[in-house]
Amino acid sequence: MNSPEEEGMSGSIEPATLFVDLPAQKKVLFNKIQAHLAKSNAFSDVLPEMEELLLLFLEAQRLTVYQSGRDGQEITAKFKTGQELHEIRLPLSPNSIAGYAALSGKPLNIRDVYDAEALAQIHKTLKFDSSFDKRSGFTCKAMMVVPIKLGAPLLGVLQVINKVGGDQFNDNDLNSAHLLAEMLAKKFHEEFEGTDGPYDLLIKKQLLTQEKLEELHKRAKKEAVTMTSLLVGELKILPEMVAASLESYYQVPFMRYDPNIVPPKRLLRKLNMSYLRRQLWVPLAGEEDEEIVILIDNPTDVGRQMEIQRALPAKKYIFRVGFSEDILQYLGGGSISSYLHGLTAKLEEEDVEEGERIEEGMETGDVNENENTIIQLVNRLIIDAHRAGASDIHVEPSKGSSPSKVRLRIDGICRPALEIPATHIRAVLSRIKIMARMDIAERRKPQDGKIVIKVKGTPLELRVVTIPTIFGEGAVLRVLASGGALPFDNLNLSDRNYKELDRLLAVPQGILLVVGPTGSGKTTTLHAVLGRINTPDRKIWTAEDPVEITQPGLQQVQVDHKIGFGFADALRSFLRADPDVILIGEMRDKETAHSGIEASLTGHLVFSTLHTNSAPETIVRLLDLGLDPMNFADALLGILAQRLVRTLCSQCKQHYKPTDIEWHRLLTLYGEENVHELGINRADAVLFAPGGCGKCAKTGYKGRTGIHELLVASTEMKKTIAQGARVDQLRALAMKEGMRTLLQDGVSKMFKGQFDLAQLLRVASE
Repeated sequence: MNSPEEEGMSGSIEPATLFVDLPAQKKVLFNKIQAHLAKSNAFSDVLPEMEELLLLFLEAQRLTVYQSGRDGQEITAKFKTGQELHEIRLPLSPNSIAGYAALSGKPLNIRDVYDAEALAQIHKTLKFDSSFDKRSGFTCKAMMVVPIKLGAPLLGVLQVINKVGGDQFNDNDLNSAHLLAEMLAKKFHEEFEGTDGPYDLLIKKQLLTQEKLEELHKRAKKEAVTMTSLLVGELKILPEMVAASLESYYQVPFMRYDPNIVPPKRLLRKLNMSYLRRQLWVPLAGEEDEEIVILIDNPTDVGRQMEIQRALPAKKYIFRVGFSEDILQYLGGGSISSYLHGLTAKLEEEDVEEGERIEEGMETGDVNENENTIIQLVNRLIIDAHRAGASDIHVEPSKGSSPSKVRLRIDGICRPALEIPATHIRAVLSRIKIMARMDIAERRKPQDGKIVIKVKGTPLELRVVTIPTIFGEGAVLRVLASGGALPFDNLNLSDRNYKELDRLLAVPQGILLVVGPTGSGKTTTLHAVLGRINTPDRKIWTAEDPVEITQPGLQQVQVDHKIGFGFADALRSFLRADPDVILIGEMRDKETAHSGIEASLTGHLVFSTLHTNSAPETIVRLLDLGLDPMNFADALLGILAQRLVRTLCSQCKQHYKPTDIEWHRLLTLYGEENVHELGINRADAVLFAPGGCGKCAKTGYKGRTGIHELLVASTEMKKTIAQGARVDQLRALAMKEGMRTLLQDGVSKMFKGQFDLAQLLRVASE
């Protein structure tokens, strides 16, 4: 038997060279075989009449030709005994000789298949099944097994049995088998309608050019991003088309991320998660030593297939091809690139090399913060978070030697993204502090700072805060919005709110407030409003902390509390600069609020924000700051309260008829006395629920939209404010005059299919 090193010779000699070296008689046989294949529609149809030619060419007593199934589970061979057609089905597994060749991609030249010790040297579970010999009376001895491949994907296996007139097949015989396998590969490739590359189907469909594909390959390597992200994110090719292209090339079923499928913990316990993220494969089902389903980004990677065998021994492996992003989602890191997971794995490997151990209570972070891997890790984390559409990056320390967690807030929901080894978390936080110009020696009290980096030449700004916890420092990096203002028409205002707000913007003086919690889109709304009135005849000044959105025509100022330049200071300066419109980022104290009211009473249109829960509560909150009720009532134009709600994915949302319980609950939330405004009756009512597709990463949700309540300062409202009315009185009057609450606005948008009740109740209380 040849050594394992000698066996791994597939593809080492070009087919043309092999043919030249053939004896003349074999060349004649080869050409006859080629002619038979050319005139046949399917190999299985022509095999019986050309089997003798094949045996003569290979100088063998018997042969079996296996073809790969499209299910990615097994290889199949057909043969006749008399008039009956039989099938041999073998799983992709190291337990059989042909199955091992299929799984490993390696050719085998075995002297004696009954030599168990020799088989075990190839693979510890490799065995010869002698049951066929016992049934047929034929005895197998020498065997050549060659994978049938055209490029990367496995198309079948050629198994040649017993050398005619000899003990063992020699190198010339193995070369002949390789040449025949190459010919069969072309035939199978034609039958399978396979493609020559993972993205060739996209080229055939004219969704991509070869030149563009080569450019994307270079960019993917340079920027450490996936081809999927470039094809889907930039070229806007549907994920389903990319999936079909991969399936056509790899000849195994494609599988998208399914939140209902959970990788078995009994299998994951044996594996390192960082290793899996770096290697991009995950077991999705099955039992060890039995059958295991593996999702992998490249099912033809022989090296990883062999590692899978070593890590998870099984009788059968079923492979599925998937996007690397989907594989990472199963491993708890779907928003982060495999490159970044590779960096954290590299840190773990460095720990092993250094032999460091972290005992509970022991100081960590002796790693140099200027270490190249740490720098790459932090930079890449920021870039990947930005690309994933995250609004915040949360770096959270853990107890003792447990790895620290990194979570991303995307569409308002925190998602696990990454784990950082405990030995390196201090170095990572120090690197973040250096970038944010903080004091890296100070770990006992909170600090805040700012990071500005460039992504493809575009500045990206992050606000950073570090906070000491009982397990060490944590950090939150807020990714600030960049770019231009959202159009006013895209605010998703109800008809009443749109008309009333548009009317208020035409008033030359007064104060308009946008209120809500942090991250509810107040700044976006204010800039949309400013964009509506931003004309050459108006002078507009803004004081913001920070300046996130820029617009031509605005004079925008960044306040800096560290040097004593706050909102009130900026406002006093603005009034000396003769503006028409003033935006004050936030009314967080009496001085700023008082100055804003004074500015609105002296002929300026003033906009600002406040952190309050509803429009009526805002009035009471400002009066509690000590503002004069009469002056405030005179100045007020209106208050817009808002929240952001996760929207249903437009591609996969599902409609259904509400149950009686759901219908009555929605009537209660909206108010039965006002439900006629919706124009919906019980019989025609339709609600929508999340589905799950590639566009929304199987979550059922994609993006966010606003719900609003607009309190307009009518004459009656101004009088009520001046009298110091309570919140309930203000709310009752506002609703009488046409205001609808956040919940009511949300219910009306539910019937339009924008989101479901669960998402509405996440942001608005009953």
